[in-house]
Amino acid sequence: MLLISDAMAQNTAGSMGGGYEIFIMIAIFFAIMYFMIIRPQQKRNKDHQKLIGSLSKGDEVMTSGGMLGKILKVGENSITLEISDGVAVKLQKTSVSSVLPKGSLKHD
Repeated sequence: MLLISDAMAQNTAGSMGGGYEIFIMIAIFFAIMYFMIIRPQQKRNKDHQKLIGSLSKGDEVMTSGGMLGKILKVGENSITLEISDGVAVKLQKTSVSSVLPKGSLKHD
């Protein structure tokens, strides 16, 4: 019984001095998470919103599904995309993943 009490006393005395280390470790963990995951994702979202806002008639774009085409009409939330001669589809603006350089789409 005396040995158990001594062991318990040593355990509690050792853990009392280390209270701040765990908070520092948690703060460092959240800082790493912010700079490695959250901040880059916010930057990508901001860049994508900027891309969507700059869409205009005549732009050649690629959608997130891999479809390539030329914008015929830009609406508030959608675009009309010509994917082939005489074939047009209506898509949401958010499906556009990138704007291609002019002349990238050549019809054979």
